[in-house]
Parts: sequence; structure tokens; C-alpha cells
Amino acid sequence: MRWGERSLVALYVSVLSGVIIALQFDPSEPYYSTTNIEILAPFGSFWRSLHFFSSQLFFIFSMMHLYVIVERLPGRFCPWSGSKPADTGGAKSFPVIKWVRLILSVPCIVLLLFTGYVLRGDATGESAGYIAENIVRSVPVFGHWLNALLFSISSDGMKLVYPNHLISLGLLWGWLSWDHLRKFQVSWRDNSGLLVFMLLLGVICAAPLEPEKIGVFYIAGPWFFLGMQEMLRYVQPIWAGIIFPVTFLVALCFLATNHRWRRWAFCYAVIWLVVYVLLTARGLLR
Repeated sequence: MRWGERSLVALYVSVLSGVIIALQFDPSEPYYSTTNIEILAPFGSFWRSLHFFSSQLFFIFSMMHLYVIVERLPGRFCPWSGSKPADTGGAKSFPVIKWVRLILSVPCIVLLLFTGYVLRGDATGESAGYIAENIVRSVPVFGHWLNALLFSISSDGMKLVYPNHLISLGLLWGWLSWDHLRKFQVSWRDNSGLLVFMLLLGVICAAPLEPEKIGVFYIAGPWFFLGMQEMLRYVQPIWAGIIFPVTFLVALCFLATNHRWRRWAFCYAVIWLVVYVLLTARGLLR
């Protein structure tokens, strides 16, 4: 599957450029450190842009790869007609445990990308960090424990977010997806066009960095966070930031099973995506 191979190429470039940036980054002064990287570090602006765009592409390619996997699952069906066509030729079924682990790797990817935004320390990153912290704290009983595990920005700044982004989340993603990941062999020659494209993005396009502006009351978060940010206007944080996304993950977990709810899980996942896209579009138009 080419999407999986492309996502790994983007991941390797993201990790390489991220290591170079990490050598220059100070989590105690995130915004000042980020601006210094662009101004003082050799080719700092290029490495930051390369890391930003390769990380975005890793997320997008991973989601496309997941879509291809779901589309090729054996015994897939047409939920609109209720019919069940024959198994797709050559498609392999997933053991339920391995499939659940693969689905749980998705929030790890999202958190990796999200903490990258937070670490910038600019207006967008700082706002997104505090919103995420409030969402996690809204979880009954375990909220403060989860916040102490993931963010703790109010009390510790970026001291926890930094190692989570650099080490913990990456290791967790690797463990969850390893059974699937080890099947892929990356051919750099076959992906030379993608490599050139990412290098050009790093040279031509600057990674975003938004200083705080006096009098600005609405700050749009990361593009994949906009739907959740918009939903927070209408419902409580625990519903918008926890229950709503968790129901989508649960629906995805049912897709590789023969459970009688599988058809409804597929329908719910499609409806969920439509709703989230509409909320994201509304957020972009603000």
C-alpha cells in the first residue's frame, strides 16, 4: 500500500528534522527558543519548515492509509443497501486485538502533531494547549491524573509536553502499530518525488509562527483541532473533547469484526466525519 510507505517516508524526515530542532530548543522558553532557531541556528528556518510540513504529511498519509485498510477489509459491505459482497481478493483480515491496537495508534499520531503545535509557544500553540488541558481536566475522577500525564501546562509549562512529544508518544505509537509497521519496507528511490516535494516545501514555505496580538479575542487552533474547538461553543468540554472523539474510535474498532453492530458502526463513522468536516469548515470561516 503506497500510502503506508509514503507516511513512513514523511515520518523519517519528520524525525530527522525534529532531532536537529530539538538540539536547539529550550522548553523553558518555547516561543523565544523557536524564534531563535529561525534566526540564529544554521538553516533553522528550513529545518523548522521541513519538520512542520513532513509532520503534516505523515498525519495525512496515515489517515489515507487507514482509509485504504478499511476499504479493503474482507467481507466489506454496502451499508446503504444492506448487501454483503464477497471478500476482496488478496485482502487480509485483522485479528481484533491487532486492529484495536492499530486504531489506538491514531490518537497517538494526533497528539504527536498537536503537541508540536503547543511547543511553539506562540498564540496558536498556547491557546490550543490551555484548551486541551481544560478538556482533559473535565474527565471525572481521572481528569487531573490524565493532565499530569499529558500536559500540566499551567503548573509546569512545556516541561512535560516536550518529553511526551520527543519520546513518550512516539514510543507508544511505535508499540501500538509495530505488528503492522514491520510489514513495510520503504524504497527511497520510489519515493524520491515525495522527498523533493518536502524539501521544496521546507525551502519555499515558512512554518507558521503567530505572536500574540493585542485586541484579538478569537485564535483558531490547528486545522485538525478546529472541529473540536467549534463544538466547544455548544457543548461541555467532556462531550466535545472526550466522548465525541472516543465514539468515533469505538466505531472504527467494530469495523474489523463480524459483530452485528458493524454496519451501524460504519454508518456512524461516516456521519461523524461529515459532522466534523462541517464544524471545521465553520471554524475556518470565522
